[in-house]
Amino acid sequence: MATEVNMPKLGLSMKEGTVGKWLVNEGDTIKKGDALLEVMTDKIANKIDAPADGVLLKIVANKKAKLPVGGLLGVIGNAGEDITELLKRAAGSTAKTAPAAKAGGGQPARTAVVAAPGTKVKISPAARALAEANGIDYTVVAGTGPEGRIVREDIEQAIANMSTVTDDRAVIEVIPYEGMRQAIGENMANSWAVAPKVTHHVGIDLAALQALRATINADVKDTEKISVTDILVKAVAKALQAHPRINSTLIGEEIRVLQDINIGVAIAIPDGLVVPVVKNAGQKSLAEVSKEVKDFAKRARKNKLDPEEMTGGTFTITNLGGYGSVDYFTPIINQPESAILGVGRTVRQPVVQGEQIVIKPIMGLSLAFDHRVIDGAPAAEFLAMLIKLIEQPHKIFI
Repeated sequence: MATEVNMPKLGLSMKEGTVGKWLVNEGDTIKKGDALLEVMTDKIANKIDAPADGVLLKIVANKKAKLPVGGLLGVIGNAGEDITELLKRAAGSTAKTAPAAKAGGGQPARTAVVAAPGTKVKISPAARALAEANGIDYTVVAGTGPEGRIVREDIEQAIANMSTVTDDRAVIEVIPYEGMRQAIGENMANSWAVAPKVTHHVGIDLAALQALRATINADVKDTEKISVTDILVKAVAKALQAHPRINSTLIGEEIRVLQDINIGVAIAIPDGLVVPVVKNAGQKSLAEVSKEVKDFAKRARKNKLDPEEMTGGTFTITNLGGYGSVDYFTPIINQPESAILGVGRTVRQPVVQGEQIVIKPIMGLSLAFDHRVIDGAPAAEFLAMLIKLIEQPHKIFI
């Protein structure tokens, strides 16, 4: 008996998903649990496993197709099995709920309008940022949004048209801009377009925190050792409790100061970047935070994170210190949050202490914030408290 492969509900708020790419071909024999395809949500690309043993008889939804939750992606069954009636039922169900679409496009037809010479070009912030980043003259792009407004899809189409020009330069590798890479790119471009950013940089003395960490880790197993990032999560949560305006978000015409303190921790994986969230970080012990972050990192490498674990963040920490090559940088805010902390490498440097010059381990911090929501002075006050907590880390826990 044939088994449907349907669009899964990958999060409580998910209503539809986009097919990234199929990892198997029609006619392939597969086993239950094998990775079948990637489905993109607004956060990540998720690998969808086969629900049954059999042969992939039909791929119904191809790459870039958008389907509602429960929509038919494909069919698994026995070789030669007749699935005509199943496909007819699925097509009938889609026809009842799908909006009118233009031939071959799968999307409702839209009228494209090019702004008349000398008139103001209507373009969304995200579309403008994408156009400028890719060298597109948006004044000659036809807008398909309301009243001829140029939207992101119009610029993406212009980029696609531009990329059809033959480029005969030698390449080592061609990497498709799809799946997780595309999801990250679109989220970052949107953040860069909508949020006017300011970044405060500072170098801080890490000696006391290193000493505390060494004491904590002295008699524990390697799998239970505390990392610098673990302590930073607790320090940031403590500082946010004292400066709640940093823990806020802009929704429409309201700045909402949030009660929950949920710290996202950026984790690099081979295909890109994920940001799982330590919920209510201020209420958890250091050991609980450390265990949770380790579990996130382990499952991230296996692409086993739940989408719900990457939502609800109110502040993010991204640590590049381990690479030993970055002192300070400007991290991109993880929308709809209002601030993000970038952590650079720790380098032994001469510093003035009293009347003496001593060598100290100095770590670079970069606080980037959305200037629509947070002004420079409150951001500096928050950063000052964070410095105090890191340089006197016992205060994190009292």
